[in-house]
Amino acid sequence: MNKFILSVLSMALICSCQAQVAEKTAQTSESFTLQDYYKTSKTLDAQVDAVFEKLNDEQRVAQMIIASLGKLGKPYAAVEPLIKKKQIGGIIFLSGDTKIFENKIDSINAMHTDWPMLMSMDAEPSLFNRRMPGTPQMSNTADLKTSIQVEEAVSIIDETLKKVGFQQNFAPVLDLSANNEAIGNRTFGSDSATVVPMAQAFVDATQKDQVIATAKHFPGHGRVSGDTHKKLVFIDGEMTEVGLYKPIIEAGVLSIMVGHIAIENNEKYNTNGMPSTLSKPIVTDLLRNEMNFKGLIITDAMNMGAVNAIPNCGVKAAEAGCDMILMPVDELGTLNGILTKMNENEALRNQIYASVKRIIRAKICLGMQF
Repeated sequence: MNKFILSVLSMALICSCQAQVAEKTAQTSESFTLQDYYKTSKTLDAQVDAVFEKLNDEQRVAQMIIASLGKLGKPYAAVEPLIKKKQIGGIIFLSGDTKIFENKIDSINAMHTDWPMLMSMDAEPSLFNRRMPGTPQMSNTADLKTSIQVEEAVSIIDETLKKVGFQQNFAPVLDLSANNEAIGNRTFGSDSATVVPMAQAFVDATQKDQVIATAKHFPGHGRVSGDTHKKLVFIDGEMTEVGLYKPIIEAGVLSIMVGHIAIENNEKYNTNGMPSTLSKPIVTDLLRNEMNFKGLIITDAMNMGAVNAIPNCGVKAAEAGCDMILMPVDELGTLNGILTKMNENEALRNQIYASVKRIIRAKICLGMQF
């Protein structure tokens, strides 16, 4: 009788284990889209946690590092070792032929079956034909006057991006004022009542196409003088463009780019001569906490004149709360610098882990496999 009871219990235990395995398999096989990113989902949470636990700390931090390729970026020979060693999590392609980009992305994706890379581009309407010559002719952003025109432009852009292999577009620009030397015709205009609905149409159409949209350049580049590609620029006093981001955040934009813009004469948000990308009061206190943005915060390019002379600027951006470090001059140095800092500071470690999980979540919602 005892043997019979033991046999029955053993069979029950085996069945229970099999059921748990089947349930776990069902959970991990469920697919998601970008429309699920902000939704409450225990299954999606479980998939994110499962991927996170598979990675060591170097691989986790590597998710945050975005290197550059293309005519204006780094040569492929300099980036290939980082890809092979899983030391970067994505690539921005700056300028070049679409077919060459497509072939390069295919070869990069073939290197690993468990290390999906987030491929991105500045495919704003105003930059689209310059970034990828030979693409369908596109009007400048400033010349798009209706939401229908915006949606038509996005459809053309996304068709090319998806064919080539891109999953993130660093657009739209929310900055006001077409007179700004760094922005010019890249903006929808100088009136927030026009810019916000047009930008929202761009975001909605982009993300419905399974491409991550990126609102930029927080906290606002339109009403400052100078060009952050060349030098640090300043907002003097009130940040008049911050309010443009509130409705865009509430409507579900998945990514926001922080510009290398310093704030002065502002008691609460003064950046003390440093760019906003390196300022915790701007990135974490304002954007993440006060404005309740739960998506991806990415820096503007870290090789720009406004920031690249600051020692350990990539590490400082991560400490400020940025999830993704775009185009650091030294990718491996930035990776190791973040690892060192988080091993010295438990609060920072937890913050970095949260950043990594946001990135993993986005990749899963893009259908990427780890």
